[in-house]
Amino acid sequence: MLINKAYMFRIYPNEEQKIFINKCIGSSCFVYNYYLNKKEQLYKNKVNLSLKDMKKE
Repeated sequence: MLINKAYMFRIYPNEEQKIFINKCIGSSCFVYNYYLNKKEQLYKNKVNLSLKDMKKE
C-alpha cells in the first residue's frame, strides 16, 4: 500500500526577495506565452516547433 504525504510551508520574503520572485515569475510567464504564440502561428502553417528548437533559440 502506497501512502502519500504532503507538506505545506509558508515563506516570509523581505522586499528584495519579493521583487526577485516577481521578476522570475514574470520572465517565466513571458517566455511561456512567447513560445505558445509562436507554436500556434507555426501550427497554422503546418510546421512543427520542437522542444529542441525552442531550447536552441
